[in-house]
Order: sequence, then C-alpha cells, then structure tokens
Amino acid sequence: MAQSDNNTLAVPAEESKYVTVFNDPVNFNAKHPLHSSWTLWFDNPGKKSNANNWEQSLKELITFDTVEDFWGVYNNIMKTCDLAISSNYHLFKQGIKPMWEDPANKRGGKWSIQLPRNKTISEIDNIWLFTMLACIGEAFEYENEVCGTVVSVRKAFFRIAVWTRSSDNQDMALSIGYAESHKLFFFLCTNDYFVPTTVLTPSLLEPTFRRTLKKAANIHGTMEFQSHHDSSSNAGKAWTV
Repeated sequence: MAQSDNNTLAVPAEESKYVTVFNDPVNFNAKHPLHSSWTLWFDNPGKKSNANNWEQSLKELITFDTVEDFWGVYNNIMKTCDLAISSNYHLFKQGIKPMWEDPANKRGGKWSIQLPRNKTISEIDNIWLFTMLACIGEAFEYENEVCGTVVSVRKAFFRIAVWTRSSDNQDMALSIGYAESHKLFFFLCTNDYFVPTTVLTPSLLEPTFRRTLKKAANIHGTMEFQSHHDSSSNAGKAWTV
C-alpha cells in the first residue's frame, strides 16, 4: 500500500472505488456475501385456512445472498407489528420451502416460543430481526441444521420459530434452543428489562428462563421443540428450555 507525504497510509485508487453500506447507505457498491442464500416468504391464509388454500396464499417475495441486500429487504417490508392477524413471515435457506413436506424439513422439527401480543408488540420487530440475523449469520453451533425461521402474528400472541433438519438429535436440538434463548435474553438486557447475568449461563437457563421473563416482562417464555410429525398430529414429546 502506498504511503503519503505525511506518513499516513494512502488507499490505492483501485481500492478507493469501493464504498460500503456503512460509508454511504444509498450509493454503496461493495457487498459482503453470506454463507448461504436466503428466501423470504409471506402468507396470510385467513381464518378459514386449510392445506390447499394455505399453500396458495404462500408467496415467495425475494432471495438475497449479501449482508447489504438483507438490509435492503428488511428496511422495505412491513414490520411484524403492523402485519394483519394470521400473517406469517418465513425466512428459509434458498431451495427450502417453508412447509413440513419439503425434503429438508420432513424429518425435522422446530423450536418455538409464544410471546403475549400486549406485552411484546413494541419489541417483536427486534426479536424477529435478531433471530433472522442469527440464522443468516450462521450463528448457531449446528448451522447446517437450521433450515429457516418463522414469525407468526396472532390475535393474542406472536410466535417465533426456528426450523431444523433433524428431530431425533437431542444434543443438536438443545444447542439451538439454548442459543435462541440467549438471543432473547440479550434483547431483554438491552431494552431495560432486569435480567440477572447468571441467567446467561446455559446450566442455569432452564430453571431461571421462565421465572425471569415472567418477573421482568410478564412474559411466559417457555421455548419448546417438537418434530413436525408430532406437531401435525398433536402427539409426541416436546423438549423445553
């Protein structure tokens, strides 16, 4: 790299032409690729939904593969808190449809947590954002197991879910569940909720997770994992953290 007269490093002309989103959010030309491409889907099947009209209502919105394109998408879609009741956003790796029947999902399951609408309507956008960032940033220990994430808008609650490829590996499932729980804790810590730092220790997570959320924000925060097969038949065992 060239050095200027005042002993500071000068950026060569061929490098200075690259402008990042941090320098110029409108006219940037440098992009940072993600490890995987991701597709955003949306559906709002209404009250009288069934398997047929649900699939018809499912819309593929856009696919992106860079950090900058993700933010371009996120900043130009309707916020979760403003979506109509029964709406869902689905963010899945490209090539995976957000449905149980997809080959990548059919042997898998999902971690989910329900958050009372009246207590979290002002926070749900950031909770959903942090979950998406964890997925596209491959922040989970078993990143290849994560297929996607869903946020669902209902009359009384919001639901966040992380879908996995497998449902028979308890160590893998619990690792993803703990990681998602940590992200929710960090969100609460940065938004003026009282969360003891000891709660962030995984070994203490289960006995304190529900108590802390209930005390700090009146949120019943049980995260539950269930296979898609068991979920569809309302049967089987569910793991919780």
